[in-house]
Amino acid sequence: MSNKNKATKSQVEQALADLRDIIKPGDTIRTIIRHVSRSGMMRRISPILIRDGSDFHIDHPVSIILNGKRDVYSGDGVRMDGCGMDMAWALVYNLSYCLFPDGFECVGQGCPSNDHSNGDCDYTPHHHKDGGYALRNRTI
Repeated sequence: MSNKNKATKSQVEQALADLRDIIKPGDTIRTIIRHVSRSGMMRRISPILIRDGSDFHIDHPVSIILNGKRDVYSGDGVRMDGCGMDMAWALVYNLSYCLFPDGFECVGQGCPSNDHSNGDCDYTPHHHKDGGYALRNRTI
């Protein structure tokens, strides 16, 4: 992809600000796998935030943040290259890490942080260092 299609730093910052206004730690991002290439090395995945009965289709700002591209790849979804792992989970983890690079405050019971999976039974307010685990993923 040529440089003229790359998002500028200000576009990335604006996309981050827009998403930080609507996405909070503990939210669930639902993902839809729209397309898998014949080689299996690329997927187009649509991230959706559902809150209070409203759907927030966040393909475009997420694609700007993760890929630096202004337009999504040939239709709906964020292009995710690679294989050998759950690429929908990778999209949500990477998005979460970009939104919360300094970590996040524990959201209490049901907190998605991997610290709790690794023995941290403290659900009182405290700081989790890995912002990549601030969001949950549900592939639909």
